[in-house]
Amino acid sequence: MATVLKEKKQLKNKQKKQTKRTRVPKALIYEMRKGSPIYYRDYDKVLAGELPLEAVMGSSGLHSWLLWIIFSFLSDKIDRSKYFLGTGEVGYKFAPKSWYNLDIAIWDKEKVKPYLKENKLIPVAPEVVIEIDTKADLRKFDNPQDYFHRKTQDLLDSGVKKVIWIFTKDKKIWIAENKKPWLIVDFDYEIPVFKDISFNLEKLMKEEG
Repeated sequence: MATVLKEKKQLKNKQKKQTKRTRVPKALIYEMRKGSPIYYRDYDKVLAGELPLEAVMGSSGLHSWLLWIIFSFLSDKIDRSKYFLGTGEVGYKFAPKSWYNLDIAIWDKEKVKPYLKENKLIPVAPEVVIEIDTKADLRKFDNPQDYFHRKTQDLLDSGVKKVIWIFTKDKKIWIAENKKPWLIVDFDYEIPVFKDISFNLEKLMKEEG
């Protein structure tokens, strides 16, 4: 255990030195938390010329497919006269010098309406956030789960009522709400999303073939 922690500390120090030596372009910043950048996964390979920028910014086929399935389902169920359904890594500014990308988010339409035609980050907390994996580089965290915990808690603290994480590798779904136990369930669990709207991800995937 001590050896693992030592190696992680050495990696952190190495990354800090590399960042100082090489100015990281803004395009490689995935998110920002309290003024501290969270870079795209494998951003260092872009800096080294081993990968093009598009390779770290693009989504996988699985990510895109799941995003489309869930978004299509919700867009048919939600009352779009009252709620706005955002997708495509919408930038949400949750605090000064802090913003996160959101895969799918449900906003109160009246609250978010003034910001929808502006080319800026949205400063209004959505009701619900659904995330599918992440493109963030997690090597700066002592434990990869730290990122998911921090982002989830930041979102809840900012006013988001529910955060749902879909982890494709482990085929698990994480449901988090403030002042309630956070749940980890399987893909065949009926996920309560919003009001009377819920979905069974495994069932939706089978229906789409």
